[in-house]
Amino acid sequence: MARPAAYLHFGEFDSYGKLDFDKKEIRKAMRRAGVVVRAEGRKLVSKRTVSEKGQYPGMRKGRLRRSLTYRVSRSGFLVKIEPQKTADMKAFYPAFLWYGVRRGAKRGKSHRKQEATGAWRIAPRENYMVDALNNRTNEVRLILKRAFAEALR
Repeated sequence: MARPAAYLHFGEFDSYGKLDFDKKEIRKAMRRAGVVVRAEGRKLVSKRTVSEKGQYPGMRKGRLRRSLTYRVSRSGFLVKIEPQKTADMKAFYPAFLWYGVRRGAKRGKSHRKQEATGAWRIAPRENYMVDALNNRTNEVRLILKRAFAEALR
């Protein structure tokens, strides 16, 4: 299964090379965009309810919410916002939320054996990170457009 990803492209600045930009301004804007999307993602997983299939994960202890981090690439033209495995997690919990877990599942060499077993123990949840970016697309776009315009001066 392909992982859905969120992607933004600014066509107005295609004629410029990377050397034409002040990287400091771009990195600063990418950090701001990462903070905005991370905050929205944390908001989506902060409801203190038991989540059902197709909903955003509910919060009991807040580990998933705290694990959301952002990282700006070395070049400064990319920001990655994702949950990281923290010290309090025994296993990478977001993977269980994404793929789900079947009751009585026995893992073999392929996941086909896992599919044939019982009902869902943990049904796959909604992708909160893609929705966080989609909810804040206009704000992120505005931040980055201003930064690119400022970086060209």
